[in-house]
Amino acid sequence: MMDWTDLHCRSLHRLLSRHTRLYTEMVTTGALLHGDVPRHLAFNEQEHPVALQLGGSEPDDLARCARLAEQWGYDEVNLNCGCPSERVQRGAFGACLMAEPGLVADGLKAMRDACSLPVTVKHRIGIDRTESYEFVRDFVGTVSQRAGVEVFIVHARNAWLQGLSPKENREVPPLRHALVHRLKVDFPHLTIVINGGIDSDEEIAQQLQHVDGVMVGRHAYHEPWALAGWDQRFFGSSAAAVASREEAEDAFVAYLAELVTTGTPWTLAARHMLGLHNGLPGARRWRQVWSDHHLKTRPPKEVALLARSAMQTTAAMAPQRTHPFQKDSAL
Repeated sequence: MMDWTDLHCRSLHRLLSRHTRLYTEMVTTGALLHGDVPRHLAFNEQEHPVALQLGGSEPDDLARCARLAEQWGYDEVNLNCGCPSERVQRGAFGACLMAEPGLVADGLKAMRDACSLPVTVKHRIGIDRTESYEFVRDFVGTVSQRAGVEVFIVHARNAWLQGLSPKENREVPPLRHALVHRLKVDFPHLTIVINGGIDSDEEIAQQLQHVDGVMVGRHAYHEPWALAGWDQRFFGSSAAAVASREEAEDAFVAYLAELVTTGTPWTLAARHMLGLHNGLPGARRWRQVWSDHHLKTRPPKEVALLARSAMQTTAAMAPQRTHPFQKDSAL
């Protein structure tokens, strides 16, 4: 989720759900230790609970970054052992670390020793064409025993380290949710969170019958309104964080207007909102208005009025269905 789940994206998601735990994009230890720390670690107080996801392999560096996570007020620090990109592999971290469970355990233990935050790990069920359950079972066993880590977020696909792009690595290796379920059976004392290919509330509910939690990535990004029902359905809240998409849009437009006062172009954040009305008549026209570069110098509240008006006009012109199997024309 690099370049996706930045603080602006997380601010939108927090408007939609008060209780869902949010994760940063992966931040490398090098970027924190040798780069602009505030740019990478700043977040809004409203984002809690929020976790910092790190990419790295050197225990000392991971410890220093875990300490930074605590100093900046994060609720959790997570080590990414699941990213398959070649750039990440060149840095000797991400999914390739699954081949070195001892090194992963050393890094996670150093993180736990350096801070009081919960330290968690995200990983795949295997690497390359190794599809034995024993591989991921032994990885989890080694890391939990040697590092004392109790929370494992498991992407239910292998990571093929050669020959596939990161996008292909999310689609080509087969999903094997049953292996993650089996981890929970074999490690009942651990918290097992499943990730990968889960894109509906019904699937989330089904997975929660087998594991302790569900991480949703791209579905939450492309269909952000999905989050609006989670507080009530999965966290037992009596009411949703927002009553309608329009209310969520208005709140985020106010956030965009506040950004402008700090000198930040609102266009950097508005891109995360473009899926808010997906599936509704006129949604495409609404996205087109928000994406129109000719409007980027206009106040966000003014663009919001133009976008909503365009959406309503387009929706009013849409042909009505006359047969239950007739599809709406593309809008």
